[in-house]
Amino acid sequence: MEEVLIADDDAAIRTVLTHALTRAGFRVRAASNASTLWSWVESGYGDLVISDVGMPDESGFDLLPRIKKKRPELPVIIMSAQNTVLTAITAAEKGAYEYLAKPFDLNDLVSISKRAIQSARAGAVKPKHRQSVNDDLPLIGRSHAMQDIYRIIARLTQIDLTAMIAGESGTGKELVARVLHDFGKRKNGPFVAVNMAAIPKDLIESELFGYEKGAFTGANSRNSGRFEQAEGGTLFLDEIGDMPMSAQTRLLRVLQEGEFTMVGGVKPIKTNIRIIAATHQDLTQLIRSGQFREDLYYRLNVVPINLPALRARKDDIADLVNHFLKQAEKQGLGSKIFTLDAINKLKEFDWPGNIRQLENMVKRIVALYPQDEVTDDIVAAEMAHEQPVGEVISQDNIANLDKSLRFWLENCFDSQDIHDNDDLYKLFLSEVEPSLLRFVLEQTAGNQIKAAKILGLNRNTLRKKLKEYDIEIIKISI
Repeated sequence: MEEVLIADDDAAIRTVLTHALTRAGFRVRAASNASTLWSWVESGYGDLVISDVGMPDESGFDLLPRIKKKRPELPVIIMSAQNTVLTAITAAEKGAYEYLAKPFDLNDLVSISKRAIQSARAGAVKPKHRQSVNDDLPLIGRSHAMQDIYRIIARLTQIDLTAMIAGESGTGKELVARVLHDFGKRKNGPFVAVNMAAIPKDLIESELFGYEKGAFTGANSRNSGRFEQAEGGTLFLDEIGDMPMSAQTRLLRVLQEGEFTMVGGVKPIKTNIRIIAATHQDLTQLIRSGQFREDLYYRLNVVPINLPALRARKDDIADLVNHFLKQAEKQGLGSKIFTLDAINKLKEFDWPGNIRQLENMVKRIVALYPQDEVTDDIVAAEMAHEQPVGEVISQDNIANLDKSLRFWLENCFDSQDIHDNDDLYKLFLSEVEPSLLRFVLEQTAGNQIKAAKILGLNRNTLRKKLKEYDIEIIKISI
């Protein structure tokens, strides 16, 4: 029977954990301090250690390296009520098998405990860890929604895999990429960030891969691209969904072969970088519409990180506000506090701009209001000036429609078939016209006379098109 050593200074927690693990078939020893736990480890007891960070005589983080040195094969699960990304990264760096944020599901604990013991017996090798951690991390929040994110980040700092960060605008995708770099194996290398949406389509390839002298008009000298600049470090490709198909093809080749060719060059250049991509778009939808390569998606999406919107982690608003207030004070904007009612008022808002929008509001309030104490009335007044969500979505939809049409056309020209087909106009209409006809007919309850008038078509022309596209007419009584 496997034995689990538990250390926690809370008697109630020790009782609950002992009961759950005993029912799962483990033998349990429970201690209230680190010294007792250490004596058991030294004596060779236990197949698994489950320890809290906050012990009365010694931090679990201080004890963990001693355990790994004395018995490197002994897996250790770290528990903590601190629930920050720093805690998760520290646990991973010091060699913990897993980090669990309190409160956690007992079924998860039992499952993880079984896996930990099985891995130890199979001789699984854990990644080496570093001994120093910077306390000044940009990721703020202790909500349940962020705990899985912290655990994924902690694991990814120990390995060098490609990651895809998905999340709405303003959720902190670049901050996550920064943490993965700053606490990862490539922390001493460069971190190079590129926003695909901010670069003109015609310049993306030369921006990423660089160009040789004479590659095009105006190329008077050799110019290194972002891949070359990021050598030995991390290349962060933000808004990857906006990358044109031609550049996607070249990026896929880099990921497959580990080398690239400069624009106008002929000699392949070997590259050693970690790629982290990010997007606010649904890439699977872009794949279905032919705007994103499926093979590239799977190359980039090795480890997905899906960041929650601020409306899904409103419990973090108080911590975020305090963080932004400290930043504002350092910037000389003044010192203020938000009342509890003001924080609760902030939680009533859905924050379409997410954390970036909250940060802007907090700093605006600090700069514009002379009061030392920010009340709910002040917050309500500022919220009244925020742009309605509907307007933002409407504008984005218009932009996305144009982008979708352009991507479709680019794909047509990338295809060899289009060069043998001189009827692109007809092909394009066959893609968009049926949807237009169906929508107008729905709005007119199947009345072809009204539909023809709205469309600006002769009724016979409309009938001909409906027959051509095999659109069924369903009349609705209203």
